[in-house]
Amino acid sequence: MTHRRWIADEVAGDTAALVGEHAAHLARVLRAEVGQEFDIATGEEVRRGTITTISYDRVEFALDTKPYHRRTFKLSAAPKITLALAIFKFDRMEWAIEKCTEIGVARIIPVIARRTDAHLAAAAVKRQERWRRIVRQAAEQSRQSAPPEVAAPVKLKDLAGALPAGALTRVVLAESEEDARLGDVLQSWSSEMVLAIGPEGGWADGELAWFHEEGWIAASLGSTILRAETAAVVATALALDALR
Repeated sequence: MTHRRWIADEVAGDTAALVGEHAAHLARVLRAEVGQEFDIATGEEVRRGTITTISYDRVEFALDTKPYHRRTFKLSAAPKITLALAIFKFDRMEWAIEKCTEIGVARIIPVIARRTDAHLAAAAVKRQERWRRIVRQAAEQSRQSAPPEVAAPVKLKDLAGALPAGALTRVVLAESEEDARLGDVLQSWSSEMVLAIGPEGGWADGELAWFHEEGWIAASLGSTILRAETAAVVATALALDALR
């Protein structure tokens, strides 16, 4: 039997807990009860957990110590894609964040681009906590061991300072058919990667020049023009498949 998976907010030895809204969803919406069993992701492994106490703001689990109830994951061996996603209309952007999480992106950096609407850029900082809830729920739904990190929004000129140190391959998605196809570019790489996706209308010319100066590889998805959220999902899926 497949048990629903939850990503623990707190772990101490053989106990774990969900807190706040995370716990409220299990207690109020799903009406869980003491004694029910779930798979609990602790960060390094997934263990069977039995509810021992439950309230609307905290649910505690006893974690099974039997070896056959454990599944250990080598997180360092998994593909690691950092998605530098330009901020665009929130409902579409959040759909992209959810779907890219489901297929396995490791980190998301919201980027304030030249074509990002001013009101969206101003509201993005307050949106960060919502985005973190979205990725946690999507990671649980897709049975992952941890949600991707969602960084604070940054302006494009500050993106270099927000990138993980190990991501040596940096690819910016462009719309020019003169650029190499993303699939062809990915055949040459097998390391951690940063993938930059522009807003509706794509990156501005000056921004593409910045990427070029910073040593990014420009690649396209071909002649078809995709919405920003569709391009993000397609490009991320191609990159993850290439790194596996």
